[in-house]
Amino acid sequence: MSSRCAHSLTIVMGDGWQDEPRLGDLVFRADTLTRIQVCAAWQHRLETGLNRRALTDFHARHKYLLMAHNPVQYKVLGKLLATLHQNDPAELGPRYFRALMSALQQQATRGTHANVLQHLSGYFKHRISREDKQYLHRAIEQYRQGLAPLRVPLSLLRHHVRHHPDPYVAQQVYLQPHPEHLSLRKAM
Repeated sequence: MSSRCAHSLTIVMGDGWQDEPRLGDLVFRADTLTRIQVCAAWQHRLETGLNRRALTDFHARHKYLLMAHNPVQYKVLGKLLATLHQNDPAELGPRYFRALMSALQQQATRGTHANVLQHLSGYFKHRISREDKQYLHRAIEQYRQGLAPLRVPLSLLRHHVRHHPDPYVAQQVYLQPHPEHLSLRKAM
């Protein structure tokens, strides 16, 4: 394993990650991979230059992922970025990233996922038929109640993103937080 990957895992999981027994747990593993992907995106952002716009764009792309994992920190980080015009991104960026990674340590719940799914479905309220809206809301509610896996409402949302494009929703990391070929959310 490259030293950069090992360093990223240490940032994401802390020292001793190699002996982490929870890596066998699907949800824990998916959340860990999500944090690794966020860390890689942050590293890329740093390499391409961290200015006010770049920091705001990064937050916008990760907004719903953050909301699913930690709604309180989502609000705190939003307020922190509201002060960006008064602060140097080079100073604010590391604080933002540490808080983001800390927030993503909290496991998302069915309730917080359902809340995010409802928010995202709102972008399509005037674009899809009444029947499609009802079907999507029913799928979200079935997920909230534990009657359906997360992939069901997520697949429906992705379908609507493809057929009724919305650039803001399409950029959301929440919809595909890690490489699709890993399919970690299929069983969730």
